[in-house]
Amino acid sequence: MEYIYAAMLLHSGDKEINEASVKGVIEVAGIEADDARIKGLIAALEDVDIEEAIETTALAAAPVAGGAVAEEAPDQEEEEEEEEEASEEEAAAGLGALFG
Repeated sequence: MEYIYAAMLLHSGDKEINEASVKGVIEVAGIEADDARIKGLIAALEDVDIEEAIETTALAAAPVAGGAVAEEAPDQEEEEEEEEEASEEEAAAGLGALFG
């Protein structure tokens, strides 16, 4: 996780996310950097729009305002919950792919 955090910190600071910068953040944190993990992270982030991934994940994780309406039929309510869970799982899978 520390490698992902390093990339997120660099992104937040509008810094280039590359092997040297990630390694620098890791080492400043007092952690021994693993070059293979850094290379894997950089490769995984190559074609990723981090801002879009953050927005997608944040939207999927946001609670639904008002919750379920009490008058809905139980079947419809269950369907909506299943769709919401599937959507959250897809978003989580996308984020997992983002950070390898």
